[in-house]
Amino acid sequence: MLAREIKAGILLDGERLEPERHMAKRLGIAVGTLRKSLAVLVDNGMLERIQGSGNYIRNVDVNNTIYGFFRLELIAGGGLPSATALSVRRKTNSGYLSFGVKDDYYRIRRTRYLNDVPVALEEIWLDASYSHEPLSKQELSDSLYQYYKEQLGFWIARVEDSISIKAAPKWRPSEVGKDSSKQWGYVERNSWDQQGRQAEFSKTWFDTKKTRYVARWK
Repeated sequence: MLAREIKAGILLDGERLEPERHMAKRLGIAVGTLRKSLAVLVDNGMLERIQGSGNYIRNVDVNNTIYGFFRLELIAGGGLPSATALSVRRKTNSGYLSFGVKDDYYRIRRTRYLNDVPVALEEIWLDASYSHEPLSKQELSDSLYQYYKEQLGFWIARVEDSISIKAAPKWRPSEVGKDSSKQWGYVERNSWDQQGRQAEFSKTWFDTKKTRYVARWK
């Protein structure tokens, strides 16, 4: 849980964690169990333990982590991100998008969760030239950016978000609600790879009663 919140940028580099006894009580675990978990984070370079002072987050290169550009969190704060892919289709776009080698894309639709609560819907248009093999829906859950890096050989190095409000799409599954009059938070994102080439365009609708968009810098 702590590792994913560090990767999501919810816990910032240099931030001190609450005292161990308080944290153990809040999480309902033994202090000894907590200390073993914290030791794993120390070994992975994500946490520094300073004797007599406390535990400090060490996550300098946030944007290179798999959740470095993930900006949604629960209204109460935090939340562990996960996703379920609903569909993936190869499509031509007929002029709506203006990036990519050809007018050839993979359209990926997903439901996003925080702490297993459905909070958002995503539609991602990926330049199809990045993949020589058809994409499988089963491989596109959780972090797409990790999948890009490990399976397709590129990574997202820069994004640009535009935020507004919009009704949820008609293709939304029943678990996220069917109120057609409701206005959702809406994010359009353009993403570029490590070579400066635009790799994808995405649309995210998020339920403002459950989640919020947060960007942090330090």
